[in-house]
Amino acid sequence: MTVAENAIGYQEIPEADRKKAQTFFERGRAVAGTGNFEYAIEMFISGLELDPDSVDAHKELRDISLRRRAGGKKALGMFESMKLKRTGKDNKQNMLNAEKLLSYDPGNTEYMLLLVQNAHHSGFYDTVLWIGPILQKANSENPGGKPDFSKFIALKDIYKVMALEDGLPNALKSRLWKMASDACYAAALLRPEDMDLQSEMKNIGANQTMTAGKYDEGGSFRDSVRDMNKQTDLLQKDSGVTSQDYITRQIEEARQQYEADPQEPGKIMRYVEALTKAEKKESDQQAIQILQKAYAATKNFRFRHAEGRLKLAKLKREERSLRASLRKSPNDESLQQQYRVFLQYRLEEELNEYRLWAEHYPTDVSHRFEVAKRLFYLRRFAEAIPAFQQARSDPKYRFEAGTYLGQAFLQAEFVDEAIDTLKALIDGYELRGDDKSKEMYYWYGLANERKNDNATAIKAYSQIAQWDFTYRDVQERIKRLRQNSGSASHES
Repeated sequence: MTVAENAIGYQEIPEADRKKAQTFFERGRAVAGTGNFEYAIEMFISGLELDPDSVDAHKELRDISLRRRAGGKKALGMFESMKLKRTGKDNKQNMLNAEKLLSYDPGNTEYMLLLVQNAHHSGFYDTVLWIGPILQKANSENPGGKPDFSKFIALKDIYKVMALEDGLPNALKSRLWKMASDACYAAALLRPEDMDLQSEMKNIGANQTMTAGKYDEGGSFRDSVRDMNKQTDLLQKDSGVTSQDYITRQIEEARQQYEADPQEPGKIMRYVEALTKAEKKESDQQAIQILQKAYAATKNFRFRHAEGRLKLAKLKREERSLRASLRKSPNDESLQQQYRVFLQYRLEEELNEYRLWAEHYPTDVSHRFEVAKRLFYLRRFAEAIPAFQQARSDPKYRFEAGTYLGQAFLQAEFVDEAIDTLKALIDGYELRGDDKSKEMYYWYGLANERKNDNATAIKAYSQIAQWDFTYRDVQERIKRLRQNSGSASHES
């Protein structure tokens, strides 16, 4: 089992694509040597389309961009920049667009932020490890004024999400927690009165300590995958040893270590992780019992949190199983009813878990946001509205939580409040034509349609159609509203 399989978000690049990319990188190096930096940038971007997580290529491209800027060359023109700033559904393309923008304007921290965010969304984690520290340094040394607090927070959140993924070697986990700690500290320097941030800094430091931490600054996800693959190959060559045999052996080794020192947190978690790799009900139940025992003895919420994550993972597996049954028998009314009941149960269980997590990790806004979403899906709009209002105060969730808030107002029949909320979001959102802006405009159109302001609704739907003609049902809505408007004018 590789890091790529364990670390859910990480994307490993096939060896064949890496080799193809080298042709573009070599050509880029050659033309950069002649001073043709623009063509060199194009070559490197083309190579990164094939091997987007090649840190060496990213570094070379940045060196070319810095040499180009030192020669007095300017950034891209306004129209080409606007074109590249538009984000779509393809996170990898968004990342490459941001890198091209950065190549022509290497000091621009907004482009760095877009690059690191889309690299993370795409699963190109080595790229995150490369550009993240560059962004942090550039933001800290901002020559134009005060560092941007939100950029430090964005980096901290990305590193935390990556560090919490299952299956990472401790060296990488420790490195990520260290980077999260550095970003959190930089943010805390800007807001020393923020007690929540101070508390989160302590929590991050504790997590770094728990990963038993010596970390290698030169380590990478790609190296870890390669090392893990070598270990798997050796196991397969070992006569009679299967993947299941290997998991069984891991469980036994972890059990022995746990029983020798059942109070040591690291050994408890290693045993739990080994049990869950078996992906069997009895192993999962045993892991839950171990966590419950550890939590009862220590009151360390880390163990209760891990138990909750196991429960939610189990619910996801059960839903996948039900969906598979429905695909085989789509007209089975009994299965349909069972699925509806299960969805309700799953949402309520998730709501209870996220509420508990939010109570114990008050600085982690992601848990409060998940609470708000579950309340929305359960149609408990009166409770969801204040929860979304609280979540949108965090810059990371401002627009997503705000869009949900507008929907919740609309579903609760507060139409004017929905319109005002969504209009303010649209006015404050800088990007145009990406998924978030389309969602905002769509619900803004629905809210105005509900208020019988068909002209404003048509304008909102028309804007979406100009960005994406196939988006949801905007074609039908525009036609119907225009037809109704025409009929009304004819009658008058």
